[in-house]
Amino acid sequence: MQKIKSLMARQGLKSPQESMTDLSPVENFRIPSKEELRELREQPVDPQAEQEIINSIEEVYFSGDSFDMVRHELEKLPPELNLQELEEYRDKLKRQQAAVSKKVADLILEKQPSYVKELERVTSLQTNLQLAAVICTNARRQLSFAKEGFTEASLGLLANQRRRQLLTGLLKSLRTIKTLVTTWLSLPEEDYPGAIQLCLECQKAASTFKHYSCISELNSKLQDTLEQIEEQLDVALSKTCKHFDVAHYNKVQLAYSLLGKTQTAMDQLHMHFTQAIHNTVFQVVLGYVELCAGNADTKFQKMQYKDLCTHITPDSYIPCLTDLCKALWEVMLSYHRTMQWHEDHDNEEGVPVTDGNGTLGADESVFDRSYVKKKLEHGLTRIWQDVQLKVKAYLLGTDMSNFKYDDFIFVLDIISRLMQVGEEFCSSRSEVLQESVKKQSVNYFKNYHRTRLEELRMFLENETWELCPVKSNFNIMQLHEFKFMGQSRSPSVSPSRQASAANPAEVPLFKQYYQGGNPFEMHIDNKEEETEDVLASNGYESDELDKSIYQDYDSDSDVPEELKRDYVDEQTGDVPVKSVSRETIRSRKKSDYGLNKLNAPILTNTTLNVIRLVGKYMQMMNILKPIAFDVIHCMSQLFDYYLYAVYTFFGRNDMYESSGLGLISSRLRTTLNRIQESLIDMEAATESAGAHGTSEERKEKVPSPHLSQLVVLTASGTLYGLAERVVATESLVFLAEQFEFLQSHLDTVMPAAKKPFLQQFYSQTVSTASELRKPIYWIVAAKAIDYEQMLLLMTGVKWDIKEIMSQHNIYVDVLLKEFEQFNKRLGDVSKHVRIPLPVANVLWEHCIRLANRTLVEGYANVKKCSNEGRALMQLDFQQFLMKLEKLTDIRPIPDKEFVETYIKAYYLTENDMEQFIKNHREYSMKQLTNLVNVCLGSHINKKARQKLLAAIDDIDRPKR
Repeated sequence: MQKIKSLMARQGLKSPQESMTDLSPVENFRIPSKEELRELREQPVDPQAEQEIINSIEEVYFSGDSFDMVRHELEKLPPELNLQELEEYRDKLKRQQAAVSKKVADLILEKQPSYVKELERVTSLQTNLQLAAVICTNARRQLSFAKEGFTEASLGLLANQRRRQLLTGLLKSLRTIKTLVTTWLSLPEEDYPGAIQLCLECQKAASTFKHYSCISELNSKLQDTLEQIEEQLDVALSKTCKHFDVAHYNKVQLAYSLLGKTQTAMDQLHMHFTQAIHNTVFQVVLGYVELCAGNADTKFQKMQYKDLCTHITPDSYIPCLTDLCKALWEVMLSYHRTMQWHEDHDNEEGVPVTDGNGTLGADESVFDRSYVKKKLEHGLTRIWQDVQLKVKAYLLGTDMSNFKYDDFIFVLDIISRLMQVGEEFCSSRSEVLQESVKKQSVNYFKNYHRTRLEELRMFLENETWELCPVKSNFNIMQLHEFKFMGQSRSPSVSPSRQASAANPAEVPLFKQYYQGGNPFEMHIDNKEEETEDVLASNGYESDELDKSIYQDYDSDSDVPEELKRDYVDEQTGDVPVKSVSRETIRSRKKSDYGLNKLNAPILTNTTLNVIRLVGKYMQMMNILKPIAFDVIHCMSQLFDYYLYAVYTFFGRNDMYESSGLGLISSRLRTTLNRIQESLIDMEAATESAGAHGTSEERKEKVPSPHLSQLVVLTASGTLYGLAERVVATESLVFLAEQFEFLQSHLDTVMPAAKKPFLQQFYSQTVSTASELRKPIYWIVAAKAIDYEQMLLLMTGVKWDIKEIMSQHNIYVDVLLKEFEQFNKRLGDVSKHVRIPLPVANVLWEHCIRLANRTLVEGYANVKKCSNEGRALMQLDFQQFLMKLEKLTDIRPIPDKEFVETYIKAYYLTENDMEQFIKNHREYSMKQLTNLVNVCLGSHINKKARQKLLAAIDDIDRPKR
């Protein structure tokens, strides 16, 4: 193959392809002749075979004219040529060429009719074009004749007619100019729409003749006049921001409508409202600051509003805030009435809206109304935001932590009313106001709560735990602090508004005060009324006879008479008639204030103080929901501290820790430990010794209270202060019941994320109040009966008798006399303080339990005992039970099985005793050891006894 190519190169021969390029196009692609086509057609045709031959042609042959097929085929030849293979390949190429030629011939024959038809269409088109050229030539000739014969002659007549019309119009214009010169000076001053209408008409006419030099000056003066009218119109628009007047606003809007500046007017209106808010609050605060400063110093006028708010004195804080809200209400009411005006006029047929050149289209008028509506709706939020920011600056400008409680509640009341205004104004949640009020409230409340805890400690340390006389139907809802809970109100409505609401259906503020008045004026009036109600709620204030009654029943001589009346009378909720007879007063003394009534609540002045404090906390929480968790947490601390004080004063005693009675449950012990760690400042007592904690760690804690020295808990004549213990414990139980009553209300205001705290407080603290009865009354039960004397008497009894006795021992009678004496002294105490049935049951249960355990201890001290001696023990115990059941209604007798099981254990065998020791761990090691040594010692060997003693020792070992 290489030889063939080199030979072609030396001889300068061209390849067949190159030779073909030198030929003419016709020669390059020769169309088969008719004879060839006929031959091709006559050859037998297999379309499928023919298509397969065409498909077998390489793609490169169809790539383009530049393809050199000869070179392509030569390059494909192998280095070693084979003649037979070459001939076969050549035949294949010939078959492919024949198939392609056959395909081309078929396509030519197929398209030949279309070619003939298209040629006929071209010939027809040429004929039509020649005809069109003739028609155009004739038309031009006819137009030339018309120009010469008609147009030039007629135009002369038309020109003369036009000149005549122009002169007529000029005469009319000159007359109009004369009228304009005499009327522009007579424009009205106050009628804005009329003035603008006339000015626009004059300006329109003047613009028509502005090419005349005589009215050029008039046109400029009209423009100046129109600008002056717009300036005055802007001033008139700004006046509507404080005091909206329908007639005035009608004129202003009509004027802007004539100017075609309805949208501009709305933009200007919002700017004026923003300016009005700023100017209003600044002037109100500046007036109070200058009034309190007492001089004419102008330095305050140059201050920023935020800095000016810091100069408000505490005395003027509330009046200034009230006036501030009143002024802001006027601005918002004006905006509200402005929106109402536009809503009303959108539903009516509006006046023609013009732009100074003519009436605007209906679509443009609709667009203006839509723009105004959207602008007003967007302005609601912006204006309310401005109001919030101004009030926020005022609220945060003064430290309110030292305000009186009523004053601070009044501030919250005003802000609550303002937030209601915001909710009605633009459906706002007033986040800015809520955040600023929350900040002040948390600051105030922490300081307030700290002071109240200190006061509570003082109350507890001076409390003599004597009964505070209240009516038998006393309910905390009768207290003034809880009045707000009995009124139906929405969360955002202030308590003062509730007090004055005559109808249950709430009327929106903007509807209620649409025509006049101010919602913030009601606060002062209602506050005065509420104060009056508190002072006047006591119907017996001037009746000396009534005062003596309260003195008879209130044994706390240290409490001022005013407080006693406050604590007793205010709770009745009634307004008694002042002219009361002495007999009526006496009957009330017996029926309403009887201290031994079964249903009369037991509480102290301190309890009542805590309840009222809870009411105040709930008032604050009800007005300001964001600090609900902080308030409830502080309320829980009030209860915690009261519970801890009662336990510290009356229940803390190390004696019962070793008794094994389980007087304090694990839940109560956990609660007491938690209170001590989180609330009680344990370092206060050791400060004198040099122990100091950081103020940050201790500022939230309160020193542990100390029992008043006037309370004596060691006198046996008073059953070791049982009356004081009952009053203290039951007042705590009563306080817990009030917290249970308030749980549903607290749960509604508690944030969802913090509700587990509330549930834990009730389940682990409030519910444990009644559990304090056990440790507190156990101390009385442990001292009320002389258990030691009974042990001594039992020591003198001989138990190793040989005969069964029919008479019980003397120690049983002595013990029963102790119980009778205890029952009598219990009755004496109940004459002064009602002892509830649960308390009496706990006392009796403790005494009986201690007596039974003392009996077992006495039996465990026996050195020698016979079967008859054990029978005597049973006789003694049965005699004790029989007499005891007459003194008390408690069934079954506590620890009865504890004694009987111990006595019966004497009869057990060695194996049974071993099981008994494992099953009865309630007995002490000494008691079990006595059973082994005394009871079984006589009939078991030493080895068996050692085994049982070892079992006892194994049981006791984990306790060590």
